[in-house]
Amino acid sequence: MVFDPMYLLFILPGLTLSLWASFRTKSAFNKYSQIRSVRGMTGAQAAQLLLDGAGIRDVGIKVSHGLLSDHYNPVNKTLNLSEEVYGSISVAAIGVACHEAGHAIQHAVHYKPMWLRSALVPTANIGSSIGYFVMLLGLMFASTNMVLAGAVLFSMVLLFQVVTLPVEFDASNRAKRLVLEQGIVTAQERQGIDKVLNAAALTYIAAAVSTLLTLLYFLMRAGLLGGRRSD
Repeated sequence: MVFDPMYLLFILPGLTLSLWASFRTKSAFNKYSQIRSVRGMTGAQAAQLLLDGAGIRDVGIKVSHGLLSDHYNPVNKTLNLSEEVYGSISVAAIGVACHEAGHAIQHAVHYKPMWLRSALVPTANIGSSIGYFVMLLGLMFASTNMVLAGAVLFSMVLLFQVVTLPVEFDASNRAKRLVLEQGIVTAQERQGIDKVLNAAALTYIAAAVSTLLTLLYFLMRAGLLGGRRSD
């Protein structure tokens, strides 16, 4: 199988969107990392205040290594905040930390999309590991059934990414609302938090779009969507 120029037509839009989303996220984070919050609360302190306000006492807050490596681990109930967020009093740090606290609150209130996303992790990992290669082998061996099997596996990745969207949007919305209700930031500072979290949300949209376009390419190339068959 030789290189197919059609592949670029499907991949480039998603790749471009992903690069743009990544640029916007880093740009927004860097910009608002330079703006100190009026109240002077660190990212870790802001997250702790949100957890306390929600009556959550069993979630620990730890430092994680790596730029923007912030995440909530529902297995051991820990908020893992990067060094740039944990001890920083910037608007960006507070926004990111409170977003992660939003995930902990989701977990505590049994937010259903979060539960569904967690349930999809094993199948998404399998689909991510072998789905693409099964589809590729299907094209190489002109096997429509193999492409279809790979597509089913790869679609688990897409499903996981689609379910992730409301989880991430909801966590951000909780953070945006609670930082004002708890008096963590001013209304003007909230605008900066909005820009940081909205830019980060684009990365999840870009990932889902890229996966969808990749899936559509293989289905089209195999003739399963009305395109020419691989043979």
